[in-house]
Amino acid sequence: MLLQRIQQQFIDSADLKYQCAQALAPEVEAATNAVLAGVTGGGKVLSCGNGACAAAAQQFAAGFVGRYERERPELAAFSLAADAAVITGIANDFDFRTVYARQVRALGQAGDVLLVISITGNSANVLAAVDAAHERDMTVVALSGGRGGRLAQMLRDTDVSVCVPSEVSARILEVHQLVLHCICDGVDAQLLGLPDSLNLEQENPA
Repeated sequence: MLLQRIQQQFIDSADLKYQCAQALAPEVEAATNAVLAGVTGGGKVLSCGNGACAAAAQQFAAGFVGRYERERPELAAFSLAADAAVITGIANDFDFRTVYARQVRALGQAGDVLLVISITGNSANVLAAVDAAHERDMTVVALSGGRGGRLAQMLRDTDVSVCVPSEVSARILEVHQLVLHCICDGVDAQLLGLPDSLNLEQENPA
């Protein structure tokens, strides 16, 4: 029984990813182009989310400042979920709903990109961050699930929404992670050209 359940998890994840490959590829391409335009135009990417989404936001920033799979110059990215002192200080002195918005207003500028990750699209602190990004004339790239929640209603025509068509949190997170990988890979491909698979293996022996 347990073995079958585990196998079904793999099958469900693969099925959703196959569906999203058809349905979401244009949105992921648009998200990649938005991020690329930001970092090549002298801007940066600010990323945020809650819980597992916060971890994904940190991993994305690490892949930009460090590398994804290939060596390249550093790209400007910063996770707003990474500094515990800032987050707890803002939450204590003001309100947890403002922990990202205040950072966006402090660090964000026109030409920057705000990458928000929210399973439901209804996280109050993420929504406040989007408002702050719009105040700074930033482009928003939003990763969500289901129908996108209130987040989908807030986005402007210049923003990008990648909404995973699922109500299962684990499946949404899995696709979000793949989308972030696609963005990193797409940016690298635009900057460095198409990769050679042999070179990738040599550069990443682990």
